[in-house]
Amino acid sequence: MAKKPRFRDIKKGNISDKTKNNYSIKLSINYAPIGLKIKAFITDLFMLLMPLMYIVTYLIIGSLQEFQEHKIEGWLYILIPNFIIIFLFFWRSGQTPGCRAYAIKLVDSKTLQKPHPLAIILRYYFEILSIISIFGLFMAFFRDDRKSLHDLLSGTVLIKTNQDKTLEQ
Repeated sequence: MAKKPRFRDIKKGNISDKTKNNYSIKLSINYAPIGLKIKAFITDLFMLLMPLMYIVTYLIIGSLQEFQEHKIEGWLYILIPNFIIIFLFFWRSGQTPGCRAYAIKLVDSKTLQKPHPLAIILRYYFEILSIISIFGLFMAFFRDDRKSLHDLLSGTVLIKTNQDKTLEQ
């Protein structure tokens, strides 16, 4: 993120045009609100992850008791297909079903274009680490650009798109 110009520098007129332009560009980006990100995440959990959990628990492993006995294997059976599905959605259109429902899109934070596939892969794994550590998710509440730890480490950001149909109405 561009460094904010200091008030005393603005008052004295000691800031360059480059600093003004960089700062105004960063302010003009329409970052997705935290509430919409949470809603999209919950929507994706129920649309993408829950069916995988059911299939793995009852059809592949057999029962909930057997899943509890083989937790690591079960979670690998869930997270690997979930990763593939999420990756394909973000790679193809920049939006998962939850992101599409709430009109937000994943983009590269520097170019605001489609992110590199490696950035999408890193974002998924850093997101799991952010969820486990909790600190990474709450980081967004203290930043102007609303980026969480996984967004910072992967170089991506969720922005609000200009779609007319959203569920927030």
